[in-house]
Amino acid sequence: MSHTFRKVDLETLFLLPPSLDDWLPEGHLARFLCEVTPLFVQILLIAHQMNVLKLGKVSLDGTKIKANASKHSALSWKHACTLEKQLKAEVEDLLRQAEEADRAVLPDGLDIPVELARREKRLAAIAAAKIEIERRATERYTEEQADFEKKLATRKDKEQKNGKKAGCKKPKPPEPGPRDKDQVNLTDEESRIMPSSGNAFEQCYNAQASVDVDTMLVVGQHLSQNPKDKLEIEPALEVLNKLPEGLGTIDALLADAGYFIQNNVDSCLEEKTLPYISNHRDGHNQSLKERFAEPPPLPENADAVTEMKHRLKTKDGRAIYAKRKCTVEPVFGIIKAIMGFRQFLLRGVESVRGEWNLVCMAWNLKRMHALAA
Repeated sequence: MSHTFRKVDLETLFLLPPSLDDWLPEGHLARFLCEVTPLFVQILLIAHQMNVLKLGKVSLDGTKIKANASKHSALSWKHACTLEKQLKAEVEDLLRQAEEADRAVLPDGLDIPVELARREKRLAAIAAAKIEIERRATERYTEEQADFEKKLATRKDKEQKNGKKAGCKKPKPPEPGPRDKDQVNLTDEESRIMPSSGNAFEQCYNAQASVDVDTMLVVGQHLSQNPKDKLEIEPALEVLNKLPEGLGTIDALLADAGYFIQNNVDSCLEEKTLPYISNHRDGHNQSLKERFAEPPPLPENADAVTEMKHRLKTKDGRAIYAKRKCTVEPVFGIIKAIMGFRQFLLRGVESVRGEWNLVCMAWNLKRMHALAA
């Protein structure tokens, strides 16, 4: 089967609002996601050829975008076990009524084969959901056990160094197996319940964007199933490191307190990228003294985290970090409020990653048009 693609030159793309139909034949969005993915870097190369983009400082942030699934379609472990028990009892009752059909009067409208088939189908769905919940519980236990052993080792080293028992409470070992509130969504099992605006929880994916500070172009993007951003620095750095050398190098990465852990600071330094990751939320209406005060000299033999905290308190560090909020957050705001992208159309993490890639390309084309004007 042949497909006809519309040929759209760069000038036309700049003059018209970016549309997926300009790149893909109708009805084949999910099918051609892999073929479209390389266009993201090609667009950045065009921006570089236009003397618009040269990499330097990058702001990283994430936003929760609704999955094509309702949170009410989620099934928890506790409810799955309760419902499974109920349905099995109903199946046994229906089989008993089928055996007694010749000797007893069945309720009007009761079709035993249909009712049995419906319950068998639901039991199969519940069984599949329980397998997925158990798989996730096993992964969680492996991670928690590794973290527990790391804490024990750190505690032991500290006790040996100080020559006495640690005063803090001994870490509690993790418990294996699913928990009552562990759940899976029956519509899109790869999406996750995540906190959203207004203290609500929605079925979402965590969409991440690395935005160039000078141009507000998205120079790196990825998508994850993690509700928290602490695990997203390394994937972001991996994506940025794959960019062509001709675009320049990332010399600084700006991120809010949601990304702050020591491993993320170390990961940035390993990639020769200076981290500006806040370790706290700044309060509103700071006094003049707080806003313009310079920190005391950096202590000798300071570790990487201490150096970064000191850097963020300096005048230059505050000026650089201040650019984070006014570069990456407007990108998300325009994508959601102006471009109208608030929910994924596709299902499954790989398809949704391709969809987020398309959205970031659309933003870049719009932004390049504004920069070239």
